[in-house]
Parts: sequence; structure tokens; C-alpha cells
Amino acid sequence: MMKFVFLVCVLVLAFTSPNRVAFAQTETATGVETVKDLTLLRRDLRAEKKQLIALNVPLTETEATKFWPVYDQYVAEITKVYDDFYGSVKEYAAKQKVITDAESSALMKRWAAALVQIAQTRQKYIPIFEKVIPAKKAAVFMQVDRRLYALIDLQVVSETPLLGQ
Repeated sequence: MMKFVFLVCVLVLAFTSPNRVAFAQTETATGVETVKDLTLLRRDLRAEKKQLIALNVPLTETEATKFWPVYDQYVAEITKVYDDFYGSVKEYAAKQKVITDAESSALMKRWAAALVQIAQTRQKYIPIFEKVIPAKKAAVFMQVDRRLYALIDLQVVSETPLLGQ
């Protein structure tokens, strides 16, 4: 529990960094500010993620030697999917006040497809992680990983203005 509290504190600091510009604070927020905010948020998370996982998933030296290369493959694969998801958020932010019904429908379908692909990627990697570390440690890793992405997702959706607002 203590480690997760530390995790939350680090992420709160990353999300509230004075260098970041919240894109829903004012009505004059633009797509450019959204892109800047999203880029900084993702960079902050990526910079701290491995350290946070290492703090919360106790690995022996042998387990670590096997786990981290699989983790790097997983991150590379899931990052591609998240890139599409966040790309659609960037596209929405750029058009939020002038978006058409057809564009709105296409974006909703793109978001949903990306979320399904994210879940499928996680599901694909469960047995792969279980081959290199015990199932209980793999489960802890998946919990921590999901929490990290849930926090960034929460930040993104809470700062994204509703259509036409």
C-alpha cells in the first residue's frame, strides 16, 4: 500500500507540473495546447514508469533479467495502440468546436477500436509474463500497469472539453 501511495504522489506531481498547461481550464484552450499537454503528460509517465513498476513488483535478479526484455516488448506494442488512441484525442482537440457528426462518429469508433486493441494486447501478454515471472507477480505488474494507464486516461478525459464547449 505504501508503495502505491508513493506511486500516486509521483504521478500527481507529474500531472500538476508547472510546465504543463491544462487544456480545459479556459474557453480559449486550443488544439495546440492540448497536443502540448498530452505530449508532456505521456513523457512524464514514460520517464517514471519503469521505476514505479520496479518499486511495486519485487523481482529477483533472475526474474528481472527475464522480465524487463518482455516488458520492453509489451511497452513498444501497447504504445503503438495508445499512440492511435491519443492521436484521435489530438484530432478531436483540434476540431472540437467545428467537428461534424460524421467526424464525431468516426472518432467514437476509432476510440472504441483502440480500447479493444489495448485490452487484447494486455490479454496477449498475460501468458507471456507468466512464463518469465510467477503468476502472482505478473498479476501485480498488470495491476500497476493498468493503474498507471488509468491515471493518464483519467487526466486526459477530465481535461478534454465536451464537444462544442
